[in-house]
Amino acid sequence: MTLVELIVATAILLVLTSMALPMARVVVQREKEQRLRHALHQIRSAIDRYKDAADQGAFRVAVDSDGYPPNLQTLVRGVDAGGKRYRFLRRIPKDPMTNSFDWGLRSDQDSPHADSWGGQNVFDVYTRSQGTALDGTPYKDW
Repeated sequence: MTLVELIVATAILLVLTSMALPMARVVVQREKEQRLRHALHQIRSAIDRYKDAADQGAFRVAVDSDGYPPNLQTLVRGVDAGGKRYRFLRRIPKDPMTNSFDWGLRSDQDSPHADSWGGQNVFDVYTRSQGTALDGTPYKDW
């Protein structure tokens, strides 16, 4: 009787474990998606703050930039203006989907779904991941 009980208990444990593994993968993917949303929000907020400061005349910008930063490093390094340094990001966040700091960039002259950056300024960022989110949308469209 004891051997049968042990086999049944082991079988139940194996079934429960096999059910838990897919759920654990979903939890890990959902956590990465939350980190992606947070990173995109951080960068986009920094771009917006840069644009607002440039529009208010806090510092000089290139004429053809429309007040957007020339690159992401400018948001980290900051901009000197009259002895004051404006910084917008502490550091560029890592893309959790590609595990790199290489974000896709769009300028305001690029089309909304362009996969290449025109290089004029940084109007928007997106992940270079080709994956699909749990809700079925491509990550690069976030």
